[in-house]
Amino acid sequence: MPDYLDDLRLAHVLADAADALTMERFKALDLKVETKPDMTPVSEADKAAEELIRGQLQRARPRDAILGEEFGVEGTGPRRWVIDPIDGTKNYVRGVPVWATLISLTEAAEGGYQPVVGVVSAPALGRRWWAAKGHGAFTGRSLSSASRLRVSQVGKIADASFAYSSLTGWEEQGRLGGFLDLTRDVWRTRAYGDFWPYMLVAEGAVDICAEPELSLWDMAATAVVVQEAGGSFTGLDGRPGPHSGNAAASNGLLHDELLDYLNQRY
Repeated sequence: MPDYLDDLRLAHVLADAADALTMERFKALDLKVETKPDMTPVSEADKAAEELIRGQLQRARPRDAILGEEFGVEGTGPRRWVIDPIDGTKNYVRGVPVWATLISLTEAAEGGYQPVVGVVSAPALGRRWWAAKGHGAFTGRSLSSASRLRVSQVGKIADASFAYSSLTGWEEQGRLGGFLDLTRDVWRTRAYGDFWPYMLVAEGAVDICAEPELSLWDMAATAVVVQEAGGSFTGLDGRPGPHSGNAAASNGLLHDELLDYLNQRY
């Protein structure tokens, strides 16, 4: 099995470069923000960070394909890098520090491209998380200064901490009833949002989290981190990995119960 460690080191280099760029423009008074066709915001920093990462990948991995949120797919082949230059753009443009650059390497496999490397870098929080398939998940300042991530051992929904982003999508999909039942039955709920709930699941600080509508670039990096930390990452349909257009992540012990709640429609 490939060890992916060279790819993981490259992903850290890419994240370092992106962090420098995004932090320079964070809270800038002259930051330019546009509205995309789907009515979500995109800043000049989103575009510049993705262009920077793409340029470095084209030099370092010229045979690999690239999929990014802002500029789509480039290239073909069994290996594809997936980039979200700023996950949490709404936070970024308002000066909220909860945003991150997500970088993942995926490989062609049965059922679609599967993430094998993931780096989640949140420079405004001073945090970074990463994983490579078969090598575990870690957090820390660098590859040489890191601690291992492990999910929690909470085995009852009544004792679980549940994280989510908002109510809107659940209502639109007719899943609000089950979602609200879950919030009533768990020990604690918090709407951390975006990448952060998944990293908290990987750390063992949160036990379950879910979102009703996501894109591949929102999930590829976080999925491999959660899985390598010993957790489960699926769509709401139970399909493993980041391919269902939505996500449920857990410590594994609570996963089936989490899906049962969120698939109730009434």
